[in-house]
Amino acid sequence: MIKDLRRKFNADFTEANYTAMLEWLSNQYNHRPNFHVAETPVFIPDTLKRDLLTACDDILAVVTREDFAERSRAAIPPGEFVPGQNEHPLFMQFDFGICEGEDGGIAPQLIECQGFPSLYFFQFLLNRSYRKFYPIPDDRTCLFGGIDEEEYLRIFRKAILGDHAPENVILLEVDPVGQNTRIDFIVCCAELGIAEVCISDVELENGKLYHRIDGERHEVKRIYNRVIFDELKLRTDLKRTFNMIEEVDVEWAGHPNWFFLLSKYTLPMIDSKFVPDTRFLHEVTELPDNLEDYVLKPLYSFAGAGVDLHPTAQKIAAIEQPEHFILQKKVNYLPLVETLDDPARVEIRMMFVWPEDEERPRLVNNLVRLSKGEMIGVKYNKDKTWVGGSIGYFKA
Repeated sequence: MIKDLRRKFNADFTEANYTAMLEWLSNQYNHRPNFHVAETPVFIPDTLKRDLLTACDDILAVVTREDFAERSRAAIPPGEFVPGQNEHPLFMQFDFGICEGEDGGIAPQLIECQGFPSLYFFQFLLNRSYRKFYPIPDDRTCLFGGIDEEEYLRIFRKAILGDHAPENVILLEVDPVGQNTRIDFIVCCAELGIAEVCISDVELENGKLYHRIDGERHEVKRIYNRVIFDELKLRTDLKRTFNMIEEVDVEWAGHPNWFFLLSKYTLPMIDSKFVPDTRFLHEVTELPDNLEDYVLKPLYSFAGAGVDLHPTAQKIAAIEQPEHFILQKKVNYLPLVETLDDPARVEIRMMFVWPEDEERPRLVNNLVRLSKGEMIGVKYNKDKTWVGGSIGYFKA
């Protein structure tokens, strides 16, 4: 989006260099990502950085209130409340589409909030990969608050391990080996010395949890949670003694309740020019005349599942549980990133961590997704190039 940097990058780009970058990235932890890594990073102008930070402040004014969890409690579905909830989320993500602004320029528009960890460790690796193979200017960084790579890893080592030895901390997931985002798990576990564990391999005994490393049994004292209930419920093939809702003696690095508490459910609470009009469907007494300008989203889904870009009155009338949906004003993602063919649209995820001993969340990194399809996501960008997972570089 910064024209001189973009044009220089495109002029210097070669497929051979991109292929070499992918090989190097894959060799660092002996795993090739299962998703498309974008051919390019994105260079963020100062004006957009300013608006992104202002938008984040508008959201934080809502989600850092002492009564936020209580206001959002109805977001947790019946039967999915997990005991031992922390006072505030450890991880927070705010996704912004980069759209047409009111003055005809560009502006961020909030698409979704998440109280759930994102690809913090893959983004660490991706930054290293881009910098090794591409001429990223020295005055550009993907990190915030003046931190460097060493400090970044220190923050996450403390956030995830807490005060425990690595053998007593696990990354918990549903079939981690089969996840598309496994590269993030692998980097995390390698850097922190913890194990990735399928929930079916956790042993619950007398209110304590255990896992095994090379046959040796270790108590689980802290969980870095990557389990999403929607996916867990679908895996009836996984026999387990632990379902996350039991009273157990364990700490959570990212408590599961925050996946619901800070989510699409939060959007109608936020009043900001960077948040499109969003309403709970069950509170809509009269559908807008311009319904074609809205998108229908389920509250409890991930990776774009169930999103209806073309809702109709008939579809809405047929919904059995309207309290599980939001109606959100569509935003116009602008094709801003020049590529070697069609320009790409941009979504930027601002990635926060909120250590338990700190008063405020800390913005640490970002994630960019590039798209040339109708929506952001793999299935909308098949057989396209210069799309997929990327990272944004801001002026330091």
